[in-house]
Order: sequence, then structure tokens, then C-alpha cells
Amino acid sequence: MHIQRLHTDNRMSQIVIHHGTVYLAGQVGESMDAGIEQQTQETLQEIEKLLAEAGSDKQHILSVTIYLKDIARDFAGMNAVWDRWLPEGVAPVRATVEAGMCESDILVEMSVVAALPEITRPDNL
Repeated sequence: MHIQRLHTDNRMSQIVIHHGTVYLAGQVGESMDAGIEQQTQETLQEIEKLLAEAGSDKQHILSVTIYLKDIARDFAGMNAVWDRWLPEGVAPVRATVEAGMCESDILVEMSVVAALPEITRPDNL
């Protein structure tokens, strides 16, 4: 049973690949002083980058858990960016919850599970 871990430190890995499935750690944007739309866009860009590194893409996302600091204030703004980003017909299962964040300026964090496309899936993953 081969498990591939990328961008790993003592606490966590940013990417784990196992049996054709890609798991991403919770991702956030870089502009902590920005509003929900920019933080969401940056978060989605980081997710795309990590999925590409793992050999997958947003069309293969299976599940997303979205954490919002203030769901009443930011749900609509996050969804506006999400809806523009996600291609039609590939919507994953999704849960969105309000959560205390590890840093007070983080408005959104997303954790993703995606499939590896069949053509890029090595036999031992």
C-alpha cells in the first residue's frame, strides 16, 4: 500500500495521494487583509495549483468542505466566486460550515478530496 505525501512537515502534508485519490489539506488565500471574494479566489487558485501538482484538476474534485469565519456575512460572496470557478456539470459533494479560524484574518478555508484521472493514475497509487 503506497502512500505519497507532498509538502510534508512534522505536523501535516499539503497533499496525500493514495489509491487514485488526492487529499488536500485545508487551503487559504494569501491576502489576509482582503475580503471574502479575493480570499476565495486565492484559495481556489491554490487548490488548482496543488491538484495539478498531484496530477488532477478541478473537474475531478469529489468533495469539498468549506469553512467560513462568518457564514451569514460571507456565504453569498464565497458562492459567487465558487460558481464562476467551477465548470458546469462537475459539482462535487460539498459542506459549508462556520468555524473559528486559526488566524483572525482568515475568512475562508477549503479542504478538498479529488480523484486522479484514469490516464495519470500509476498502478501503485
